[in-house]
Amino acid sequence: MRPNSRAITALCLGGALVVGACNFDITNPNAPTEIGNNASAARVAAAMEGVLMAARADVPSWILKAGIFGREGYRIDVADPRFISELITATKLDPSNGAFGGGQWQAEYAAIRSGYNVLDVVGTAQLTDAQKEGVRGFTQTIQAYAYMMVLFAHTEDSIPIDVNRPLSDPPAPFVTNAAAWDHVVSLLDSAKTHLLAAGGAFSFTLPPGFTGFSTPAGFLKVNRALLARTDLYRASTFTCLTCYDDALTALGESFVDSTASLDLGAYFDFSANSGDVTNGLSQQVSSAVNVAHRSLRDSLVVNGGSDARYTAKVASRGANLCDPLAPARCSDLSWIRYPDPASPIPIIRNEELILIRAEANNNKGARDAAAAAADINFIRVNSGGLAANGALGAATQQAVEDEILIQRKYSLLYEGMRWVDMRRTGRLNQLILDVPATDKIFSTMPVNSFEVESRQ
Repeated sequence: MRPNSRAITALCLGGALVVGACNFDITNPNAPTEIGNNASAARVAAAMEGVLMAARADVPSWILKAGIFGREGYRIDVADPRFISELITATKLDPSNGAFGGGQWQAEYAAIRSGYNVLDVVGTAQLTDAQKEGVRGFTQTIQAYAYMMVLFAHTEDSIPIDVNRPLSDPPAPFVTNAAAWDHVVSLLDSAKTHLLAAGGAFSFTLPPGFTGFSTPAGFLKVNRALLARTDLYRASTFTCLTCYDDALTALGESFVDSTASLDLGAYFDFSANSGDVTNGLSQQVSSAVNVAHRSLRDSLVVNGGSDARYTAKVASRGANLCDPLAPARCSDLSWIRYPDPASPIPIIRNEELILIRAEANNNKGARDAAAAAADINFIRVNSGGLAANGALGAATQQAVEDEILIQRKYSLLYEGMRWVDMRRTGRLNQLILDVPATDKIFSTMPVNSFEVESRQ
């Protein structure tokens, strides 16, 4: 992976469809600046802000595209029909366009590279040893998150991980996805070691989205939450006999808490402030072009006909919006999951952690059906406003998994997880084809063409 001006320009143009235009300064994710030796604390802090902004850059695009792939919704935009022609009806995804099939690559690797620009020289920075450890632990955690986003989008293709190399070197070799997930675990565990040695405070200030997690000890709980998500994915995708138990161990060190708000977690912030960007998923209900799939309303019958999570995230648009080329692709539902341009986007929330715990307990070797049922019913009652399902404790492992996926569907609605969940559990064939003659269900995005060209 060798970032270059052509790749950066393409990223800016593609990203503008969702998150806004680029500018090039210390906090820019697309042209990460070397902080240099003997960097001041202020310069390191600015670079850390850049690492975080870089990790945020592609998240709205991911949620939109993953929602389309997972049939949570559509973008029916007469000014740009490619959200259908390239993401739903194309014979194959186009790797050359970072806004569509070639996405979830350049921005994520820019974030990873931004991190290495800090890690390579932080040892010489004007910080205490503990503060340097805090920088290392935070940066490696964010790098692990960026790798995770690449891997969520790319399952059949291998990816490069050894990307901390000079531009004059050959491109990093590809490794298998299983090896890349192992690398995510390694980064998170290395970050834990650094965070444990980081003292009581970071040398930089974290934004409001990290309220409650803005110290090394607090942020370590976010790190362990991301590890639990990673272990769950590895357990359900690869042969990893210990991964469900590993996920439970990670959860024990995370912020999972049945007595706390289900929205407790770490978030990416957005704003209209100068130099920042707004949340491109926010839209006016009546004029929305990002619409929720009607099946979200239709399938509420499974949960008794109503669900507080649905009504909190989806609203009537007031009129149908239909694809002019395929009237069957139509919706009168708008997303209100991100109601204003400053709405934060979750990195990971308590609600997801409780459902990870339920899934791990249901599937681990020494299955704990009662614990799984308790967590599922906790979410049903406290998030969905539903009655508890008294039959879950005696249900089969498969039946409980079915129930977990229903709860994850509504709990994590429009947060980028539905496509991932259906794929990792072998259920992509259950996704709806509104126009069977033309619609496709994709299992992976292709390697970005700039990456391919760099190896020729």
